[in-house]
Amino acid sequence: MNPLFLLISLLFALAGYSQPTREPLFTSFDGTKIHYDMLGEGKPVVLLHGFISTSESWKRAATRQALVDAGFKVITLDLRGNGLSDKPHTAEAYRDNAELKDVIGLMKHLGLKNYDVVGYSRGAILTAKLLTMDKQVRRAVMGGISVDFSDPNWIRRKNFHEALTKPGSHPELQGAIDYAKKSGADTVVLARLQEFQPVTTRAELAKINVPLLIVNGDQDKDNGDPQTLVDAVPGSRLVVVPGDHGGAMRTPEFAKAVVSFLTN
Repeated sequence: MNPLFLLISLLFALAGYSQPTREPLFTSFDGTKIHYDMLGEGKPVVLLHGFISTSESWKRAATRQALVDAGFKVITLDLRGNGLSDKPHTAEAYRDNAELKDVIGLMKHLGLKNYDVVGYSRGAILTAKLLTMDKQVRRAVMGGISVDFSDPNWIRRKNFHEALTKPGSHPELQGAIDYAKKSGADTVVLARLQEFQPVTTRAELAKINVPLLIVNGDQDKDNGDPQTLVDAVPGSRLVVVPGDHGGAMRTPEFAKAVVSFLTN
């Protein structure tokens, strides 16, 4: 082992710090390595995190443990470009629903079928597309989102992409950009994620035939009116919980709504 690395590891240990490990890793279709974790036993459910975020957001929220306690095997992953997963910069690494291919490939790698999906914010956008791509999905929850993402020219997506590629172009989003930089997120990757964000059309949404729950904070209008998504997906229903866009997914009420829906 490299002596310097050994010394640094020893200093971390003496200071009481633990270094994050990337394991376990799944090698996806194009060689990109995806970090994931599993917790619990039972019916599988995968949690998809939002923009400028990682799987740690789910680990800090009540939903993950609540699902484990309810008898689920919970899979969390850092979507490509985020957290402990590889962070390629090329356009090829993000186009053609690469993130969804990662999720489908991971579930096949783990041998998990008939699984549920819970996605929040951008994770909900990915969930919608996943419902059109994988017949193994049994039920789904989409949080913090409206139907607006079905528009390929969605102004919020375009504005975020411009804010990340043209500094100063959108002062109203500067706080989010500053937060991304402070948190160590790769802003080149973030721009790619907006550039190639999956689009699920209204026609595709109308054909979704698996049970779908939409959950939104009572103070959250960041991504539009969630009722518009309910109206677009036959048979879906809306549950409103306390909180704004950043806080709603961390509430006990959000966890309770998810567990109740997936266990009934």
